[in-house]
Amino acid sequence: MCRSIVSLRDVEDVNACEVETAARQFVRKVSGTKAKSPSRANQEAFDRAIAEISEATSRLLGSWVVHGRDPRETERAESA
Repeated sequence: MCRSIVSLRDVEDVNACEVETAARQFVRKVSGTKAKSPSRANQEAFDRAIAEISEATSRLLGSWVVHGRDPRETERAESA
């Protein structure tokens, strides 16, 4: 896959911007879009794909178990 897509799994405080940036890189790679944005004819599909991948990525990272990290620490941080 694309080497420029950064792994977000071990990042403690992943924000929505980082998730969207990774999703955008993925969609650009898969679609073959070399420009910063696609043509107007494809913009809606491009944006929808980014939104859907961002949502799926956030769900994945929210439920991912990282061995060696106490899940209670994550719960405490979220409730603070």
